[in-house]
Parts: sequence; C-alpha cells; structure tokens
Amino acid sequence: MGRERVSSRAMIIAIDGPAGAGKSTVARALARALDLSFLDTGAMYRAVTLAVLRAGAAVEDGEACGVIARATRVDIAPDGEVLLDGVPSGEAVRSPRVDEAVSPVSAHPEVRREVVPVQRAVAARGRGVVAEGRDTTTTVFPDADHKFYLAATPAERARRRAAQIGQPERAVEIEGELARRDRLDSTRATSPLTLAPDAEVVETDGLSVDEVVAALLARLAEGGGAD
Repeated sequence: MGRERVSSRAMIIAIDGPAGAGKSTVARALARALDLSFLDTGAMYRAVTLAVLRAGAAVEDGEACGVIARATRVDIAPDGEVLLDGVPSGEAVRSPRVDEAVSPVSAHPEVRREVVPVQRAVAARGRGVVAEGRDTTTTVFPDADHKFYLAATPAERARRRAAQIGQPERAVEIEGELARRDRLDSTRATSPLTLAPDAEVVETDGLSVDEVVAALLARLAEGGGAD
C-alpha cells in the first residue's frame, strides 16, 4: 500500500472500539500510509500492568497501582514499540497474565491520571499521530481532528483474535473472554469505552485490514470522522 497524505499539517486521528475490533493493526497501517506516528494507548496500560504484576501489587488496589504508574517510565518508540523504563516491552505486555489484569488496573483513576498526560505528550511530537484505544476519542483526544469507532460483531472479533494467536479452535472461549472485557471497559467509572457522538462508526465485518484502511483514507479525504 503506497503512502498517501490527506493533509500536510499535523493532525490527530483517534480510533476507538472494543477488544478484537482490529484497532491496533488498522491504526498502525493507517499511520504508515499517512507517514504519521502510531500510538497504541492500550499498550501503555499494558506496560503499567506489567509493572504492577512484577511489583507483586494487588491489581484491585488503585492507590498501589497509581504509585507504581507514577514511578514507572512508559514511553513509545518512533516505531510504536512500548518502552518500559526505557526497555522495549516486547511480547511481555501481551502475556495471558497481563491480558487478565489490564482491565482492573487501567480502570483505576489513579492510573489513568498518570498515563493520559504521557499519551498526550507523545502525540504532541512530530507532525501528527494515529492513536487507538478505548477512550481515545472521548477522554485522551476529545478535540482530535478525526475520530473513528471500529466495530465488529462479537463472533467476528473472537474469530480474529483466535486466528491471531494461532488457536482457531478457541474462538467460542475467546468470545466469552471478550464479552467480559467489554463489560469491564464499558462500565468502569473513569473513561469508559463509549461511542463519541462525533465519531464515525466503521463496521469491519468481512473486511480485510487493507480494505478498512482504504475506507478510512477515503473518509479522511472526504473530511469524514472530523469534529
């Protein structure tokens, strides 16, 4: 896919959606197509969660998690890699332990108060960013130039996640896990997953990554997904 530019000025493109909707893959490809930086906001919470687990703190203890978040240096490398105290976190942030713990850790207001300013600082670098997460369009970048919400049916999201980890036979089990994650993300008191009123919904069922990226590029060129 060739690089395309919608605008020569710096911009923030924010993408939200539930787990398994393909946000990270699409956002990374869109950033590459537009020659913008890529910001995986969820990976930053995963890095904090990894730090919490390594410290042996209880994931339900908001105060303790907030202290660890404040003491942990989380950053994003130019290629989008999450750095934990200056060290690439690699696949450690995608481990099953982190998968299970990231929702309760990231739900704590004490943690989000520490992480959101870092996310905004990362976006302020360079000429622009494509950021994805669950509160990116509503809390982190409410004034983003363009906002999209990627949606997919639970079954499709589970199928994609199972294929991603090379275990297609676990699709039904994973669908249950995603439903649990959806409940936690959408009902947390601070910055829940919700559809911003000015975000454009993009249904991704049956579409490849390239097709979703092409659809977003077309909408950006038309001025879609804008505040």
